[in-house]
Amino acid sequence: MTHNRRHFLTLAGTGAAAFALFGCRGATAAPEKFDYVLSDAQWKAKLSPAAYQTLRHEATERPYSSPLNAEHRAGTFSCAGCALPLYASSTKFESGTGWPSFWQPLPNAVRTRRDGSLGFTRTEVHCRKCGGHLGHVFDDGPKPTGKRYCMNGVAMTFRPKG
Repeated sequence: MTHNRRHFLTLAGTGAAAFALFGCRGATAAPEKFDYVLSDAQWKAKLSPAAYQTLRHEATERPYSSPLNAEHRAGTFSCAGCALPLYASSTKFESGTGWPSFWQPLPNAVRTRRDGSLGFTRTEVHCRKCGGHLGHVFDDGPKPTGKRYCMNGVAMTFRPKG
């Protein structure tokens, strides 16, 4: 089962209680523009149900549920929505969290934004080309960056080198 804010808001009871707990992310920010744009119906037709919920509605897959978590071959991890290369396999590491983790994205591959949806601030990571939600980045990763890009495997594909 994937979990998203909508599911949590349903559990929280009323919209007012949810707003008080989580705030309203990005209500005053200008909408971002992306190079690869599809209608909601087109996204739904293109993606698996889990990828659609994650990439387009910011769901989170269950930990240890993605085959990409155990992917150790040389290659590239790309966006499942638009195929933009995101992470080199050489930057992947075992974080023990149950999600594929990387210490650095490829140049100009991702964008970040503030995410206050759980009542505390995190940094959301999304594809710079299509805006798809990939996961979050934290400051508890390995050298050389100290970052842990904790990504949803269902939001990515893997292409082996060669």
